[in-house]
Amino acid sequence: MTHPTSPLWPELEYEAWKDTRATLQLWTQIVGKIRLMQTPWLNHSWHVALYVNARGLTTSPIPHGARTFEIQFDFLEHALDITLSDGKRRRLALRPQSVADFYAAVMAALTELGIPVAINERPCEIADATAFSRDRIHAAYDPEYARRFWQVLLLTDRVLQKFRTGFLGKSSPVHFFWGSFDLAVTRFSGRPAPAFAAKVPGLAPDVMREAYSHEVSSAGFWPGGNGTDFAAFYSYAYPMPTGFRESAVQPDAAYFSEALGEFLLPYDAVRTAADPEASLLAFLQSTYEAAARAADWDRAALECPRGLPYVPRAT
Repeated sequence: MTHPTSPLWPELEYEAWKDTRATLQLWTQIVGKIRLMQTPWLNHSWHVALYVNARGLTTSPIPHGARTFEIQFDFLEHALDITLSDGKRRRLALRPQSVADFYAAVMAALTELGIPVAINERPCEIADATAFSRDRIHAAYDPEYARRFWQVLLLTDRVLQKFRTGFLGKSSPVHFFWGSFDLAVTRFSGRPAPAFAAKVPGLAPDVMREAYSHEVSSAGFWPGGNGTDFAAFYSYAYPMPTGFRESAVQPDAAYFSEALGEFLLPYDAVRTAADPEASLLAFLQSTYEAAARAADWDRAALECPRGLPYVPRAT
C-alpha cells in the first residue's frame, strides 16, 4: 500500500525484498558487463551504466560487428528482452532462478543470436562474491518488489533530470551503476582531485582512480544493503572538503552518516512527504551547495536556473 499523500511513490521495505534486491543486483551486473565488453571506454566509466526507461532498465544500443543490439529489463512484463538491429530478438522470463541459471540463459541467447560476448564472471563491488556461473545461492525474484523498485527509479530519474539542468559545468548523465546498484548524477568543479586510494572489491585500482580523477559532488538513490538496511537518497563530495559533514542541509530528516561518509535522506521520508519531489530536490540542492561552498567551487560560472520545457536558456 502506498502513502495516501504520495500515491506514486511505493513502499520499498528493505527486509521484504532484500533477497530479490541481492539477486537483481547480480543479474544487472551480468547485463552491464556485456555492455562493458562491447563499448569503448568513456570517462569515469560512463560507458558501463544502464538507463531508466518507461519499462525498466536498458543498456542503450551496443555495437557488435555490423549489427547493434540492446538488452532491457522489462519490469512491467517481467522479462529480459534482447533486441537486434536486424529484427531478431529473444525474450527471457524474469522469475525465481539462480544467478548461474540466469547467466547461462543470457549467454546462450546471445550465442544463438550470433552475438556472443565473453565477460569476467567476478561480480564487482561485492565482497567475497561468487562467480556468476557458480552462484546458486541468489535465486529470489519477487515481481511486485522488482516493479516497485523500478517505479522508484523512474520517479527519482525524473527529479535527478530536473536537478541536472541547474548546472552549466561538466555533469554526468543520470545513469544506473550496476556495480553499486544505484541511480546517480554527478557534478564536477573542473579541478583535478587527489588520486583515489581506497580499495573496492572486484575493481582494479586504475578504474577507481580514473572514476574519481576530478572533484565531484555526486547524488542519487540507493535501495539499501552493504551498509544500510533501508533505501535512501545520498549525496557526497570527493575529496570531502573541510566543513562539509557539519553543513546544515534539507529536509530535516537528512543527516550525515559517519559510517558511509555521505549525507543520507531515508526514502520513506521522501515517500511520505506532502510533496516528495520538492523534498528530494531540497536535499539534492542543499547538499550540492554544501559541497560547493566547502570546496570553494566557482559557483557563478557553474550554476544556472533550472531548465523549463521549450524555454531556451538565457545567455
